[in-house]
Amino acid sequence: MLRSLDIRDMLIIDRLELTLAPGLNVLTGETGAGKSILLDALGFVLGWRGRAELVRDGAEQGEVVAEFDLAPGHPARAVLDEAGLSAEDDALILRRVNSRDGRKTAWINDRRVSGDVLRQLSDALVELHGQQDDKGLLNPRAHRQMLDDFGDLGDDVARCRAAWRDLKGARAALKEAEAEVATLKADEEFLRHAVGELDALSPEPGEDAALDERRRLMQAAGRIREDVARAHAALSSDGAEGLLRDAERWLDGAAGAAEGRLDAALEALGRALTELGEAEDGVARALEALDVDPGELERVEERLFAIRGLARKHDVQPDDLSNLADRLRERLGALDAGEGGLSDLRRAVREAEAAYDAAADSLGAARSEAAERLDAAMAGELAPLRMERAHFSTEITEAPDGPEGRDGVAFTVATNPGAPAGPLNKIASGGELSRFLLALKVCLTAGQEGLTLIFDEIDRGVGGATADAVGRRLSALSDGAQVLVVTHSPQVAALADHHMRVEKRVERGVTLSTVTPLDEGERVDEIARMLSGDTVTSEARSAARALLAG
Repeated sequence: MLRSLDIRDMLIIDRLELTLAPGLNVLTGETGAGKSILLDALGFVLGWRGRAELVRDGAEQGEVVAEFDLAPGHPARAVLDEAGLSAEDDALILRRVNSRDGRKTAWINDRRVSGDVLRQLSDALVELHGQQDDKGLLNPRAHRQMLDDFGDLGDDVARCRAAWRDLKGARAALKEAEAEVATLKADEEFLRHAVGELDALSPEPGEDAALDERRRLMQAAGRIREDVARAHAALSSDGAEGLLRDAERWLDGAAGAAEGRLDAALEALGRALTELGEAEDGVARALEALDVDPGELERVEERLFAIRGLARKHDVQPDDLSNLADRLRERLGALDAGEGGLSDLRRAVREAEAAYDAAADSLGAARSEAAERLDAAMAGELAPLRMERAHFSTEITEAPDGPEGRDGVAFTVATNPGAPAGPLNKIASGGELSRFLLALKVCLTAGQEGLTLIFDEIDRGVGGATADAVGRRLSALSDGAQVLVVTHSPQVAALADHHMRVEKRVERGVTLSTVTPLDEGERVDEIARMLSGDTVTSEARSAARALLAG
């Protein structure tokens, strides 16, 4: 609830500190005294769009501070949490400054905030209602939510939202899977051909380098084989070995008389003969290896070129061909699995559709039942407001499927029997509209506590017994809540729990507006003025006392 409103240098208010309380608070005063300015100032601190020029003439800036009392579980707390703010000790302080140059700055509990956060918070703090209301009861887009609140259908709506989320998720999963399968199917011919090519060639990691080395050796063999053959012929001829063996034989015969002088030479000759044999064997093996089959060279080159050609085709390194084959086989496997999985996803969509249909139908039935109760409640409220011939109806129509069901809801009225029904703001006159809105608000807020409701001259165009009925509805609405009413009706003012008078005065050529809380005696005079005009008579005071006595 709104505890206080502190206004400085706004429009024709230089400084005003207004304390408000639960119950029915009324603001009265002569036309032009500045009652609407209070609402402008409150709307400014709440972030509502209003007048462009609000700073009082001669001031550099205007400022409005509003303090609210938040009960535990108040909807505003969710807005604060989402914005990273908090309400300390159940107190919420909004402050907004309007500079002369048009800049506007806002704070919530001394934390600077944007206008968007302020407006979101204001929707949870205050409801404004009047004949020109365009954001509340007259907005058809809000009627479904109002009906749901009236019918206490929060759980039904939550179930429908959950079913809708499941349905959207199932449809999205199916759509994604279908797109993936379609992409794979578009590539299926390529995939199967590529995997077939790779499987037929079956390249191994490192094979490219091995084949390249073998090819180069085989190509080189033709160039060096003749020289190696000649060397082999020279080493295997009897000439070289024969000379060494003759020398060994001669030295061996002389060694006995040489007294060891030939031992080293004989050992060296032995080693030479051994090395000569090993050299001959090595050259023979090399010669055998260089005996290249032209057909083998052709086969090596064909495989090497096939591996490299396939690598270029797929833009990978030759050693990555085996991994590529595995990846392509996985895609083919995904295609086969995906086609099988589509049936499961389609079944999931059908099940989600059935669950959503059940939730939406159940919610629709609950709305129809709530609509009947609301229509009956409205009929009971309209009669005391002297609108017993008017008819209020909650129209439920079919709407596109959505998270909150498939029902469109609109409040329609017919002011006279046989007259066509239509939207509230199209059919009802000013006075009728005020009473329709009041009756509707009484029905919609029954049992709710902690509300702050503002009614801006909602009783305009009515008087006498009808004005008294309006006042009694406002008084009933304020039970457990806070209602602030700007009124010209003495019948409404007499029912107030707290009565404030707005006056305009001129000081040193400057027009200023003030608000004064009234005691019982002052209330008599104010209500008498409202009854009789500028001249307050004793008869008017008597009538005022009668109204206050109820």
